[in-house]
Amino acid sequence: MHCPFCPHEETQVLDSRVSEDGRAVRRRRRCEKCDKRFTTYERVELSMPTLVKKDGSRVEYNREKIFSSMRLALRKRPVSSEALEQAIAHLEDRVTSLGEKEIPTSRIGELVMRELKRLDKVAFIRFASVYRSFEDIESFETALKELK
Repeated sequence: MHCPFCPHEETQVLDSRVSEDGRAVRRRRRCEKCDKRFTTYERVELSMPTLVKKDGSRVEYNREKIFSSMRLALRKRPVSSEALEQAIAHLEDRVTSLGEKEIPTSRIGELVMRELKRLDKVAFIRFASVYRSFEDIESFETALKELK
């Protein structure tokens, strides 16, 4: 494992734990050269389906894109990183359980909104306003009614 602070290749594992959801192993590491500490996560790499965009083009599933979109919606909200990780893991479980080789990006968007609704209502509205391209107050009212 390369140290993220210096180019040294030797790091020492100080502690290993299974994450709360049991889907990853969290390791605390220490660089043997610069003595800085950092955390790594090991998780199973699943074969995710190809995503089909509205225009028919196909893209690979990108966990980081989902994570950054959800994190942006959750910005300055009282939701922990662990809760966000669990929500993404739940979303990925749902996607893989579909057993499809391709799925529309709209389905991913709906799953993201479902997870955000469960995590934080304000984040749900933030994401929905961009995802659904709200044009007027009535669009917001419809989304608010959905929350009730």
